[in-house]
Amino acid sequence: MKTPPESFLLFKEELRKAQLEKERLKQEYEMRLAEVNKELCRLKEQIQSQQDMMRTTLAYASNLENRLSEFQDEVKISQSQPRKTVF
Repeated sequence: MKTPPESFLLFKEELRKAQLEKERLKQEYEMRLAEVNKELCRLKEQIQSQQDMMRTTLAYASNLENRLSEFQDEVKISQSQPRKTVF
């Protein structure tokens, strides 16, 4: 059996190195992608929390506005009624 030419052995070694580098890059890519996905999930949770807080704040403000309107109506009614005196 003939021994393969030296250029073939060099090519084979370079191919093996390239495959190892490709695998390393793939693992690094997957690791970074997992980190980005984790950060994205955290940001989504923060946005959801902020939206919930805004909804609650708007509901509270609306409730206060309604109560203020009712109070103003009560004040107008009490001012329009004649005052009752004890005498």
